[in-house]
Amino acid sequence: MSTPHGSPDAQAPDARSGPRVLVIGATGYIGSRLVPRLLADGARVSVLARTPARLDDVPWRDQVTIHEGGLGDEAALTEALAGVDVACHLVHSMGHTADFEREERETTEVFVRAVEAAGVGRIVHLSGLHPEGETDLSTHLRSRVEVGRIMLASSVPALVIQAGVVIGSGSASFEMIRHLTTRLPGMVTPKWVSNRIQPIAVRDVVHYLAAATTVPLEGELADGRVIDVGSPDVLTYGQMMQIYAEEAGLHRRIMVPVPVLTPKLSSLWMGLVTPLETGLARPLVESLRCEAIVLNDDADEVLGAPPGGRTSYRQALREALRVPHGPARPALWPAADPLGDPARLLPSDADWAGVRPPAVWHARAGK
Repeated sequence: MSTPHGSPDAQAPDARSGPRVLVIGATGYIGSRLVPRLLADGARVSVLARTPARLDDVPWRDQVTIHEGGLGDEAALTEALAGVDVACHLVHSMGHTADFEREERETTEVFVRAVEAAGVGRIVHLSGLHPEGETDLSTHLRSRVEVGRIMLASSVPALVIQAGVVIGSGSASFEMIRHLTTRLPGMVTPKWVSNRIQPIAVRDVVHYLAAATTVPLEGELADGRVIDVGSPDVLTYGQMMQIYAEEAGLHRRIMVPVPVLTPKLSSLWMGLVTPLETGLARPLVESLRCEAIVLNDDADEVLGAPPGGRTSYRQALREALRVPHGPARPALWPAADPLGDPARLLPSDADWAGVRPPAVWHARAGK
């Protein structure tokens, strides 16, 4: 059963004039940064969280209505969706269950049924960039594609925002780059370091998701559609690591690609040099064997460009790197600013988000 949590000092949702938005996944990296953006835009926000205590210290805690329940709990979901205009679906089961592909399919079907029954006006979903027509997708990407298909096939218009590697302190994909590059001055690398990737700053992902909650559902958006988002830069994973080294004051890294480093071996390697759990690292690594670039670059035309334009990869790194971190999760919560500085760590971020990797082979001063 869903249990609303509130505060007597919180601003009443009815005092806002924007859409009524339910965010599912507000304890996640993107969701915890999207909620304050929606609030600033005037939305009346509620969230569905399996563990509401994870939101106890986030800055916006008292401005939302919190419903307790998991995505597979149809009764809790139905109650949380009552009176909602927009349902933001930002969750996935990766790293939490052995068969996340089956779980994601089943929970998505439950979600769509509940959204349709509640009369919700639109779905906004965050998915992943992937090659068009690719037949050898990783389990992670294949599940993302299937979830998007289920939502697009519903009677409720769905805007499926597809993003690649998200750059911001605490993002799993960014922390992989941080730890690999910082800890390893030289490395034997798999073939996927040469694959093209179009990363994106966390602030830009939040911008596009927030815009998707209010953009008029007219023309080609009337029935929903996929919208690819990314930075202006298309890079290889190896280039992303080398640019990280430059921005972090490290010497250029030595990379020796080999054809025999399988995704399984790669994920075990990640487990040794990054703080990510194997259940999370493995599907992320397996997904890197596919290129992740924007195929239809019209997000700015459809949703509006981020203020100041899209953030470059190098600038996104600078925003992430100026956030203090380590050796353990830092006590930054009073200074947390998920609206103006979404790269800053939040108390809802994963336990490994603030871990400082030991730096090896710094560049000389002035280099």
